[in-house]
Amino acid sequence: TAEVAPWLASHQDVNAIDLAGAADVDDLAWADLERAAAENLKRVLRPAGNDADAVEPDWSPTPDLTRMKAYLETKTVWHPKGQ
Repeated sequence: TAEVAPWLASHQDVNAIDLAGAADVDDLAWADLERAAAENLKRVLRPAGNDADAVEPDWSPTPDLTRMKAYLETKTVWHPKGQ
């Protein structure tokens, strides 16, 4: 995580980054990742709490779409109908 996270945060083709799982990683400052993500207007989702007392999500319940909703976009596409 510490090797890949800075690259993902600064990469222009990555539209969002989830910092869950990075709370216990040494040498990984969330502020640096957020700063790199802000340079290209990337969405950042942080676990609850600050760096030192961050709370990882509880991964034991059945997964739902709650965490994914921060990254989803809805777009309407109009298809022309023939004459």
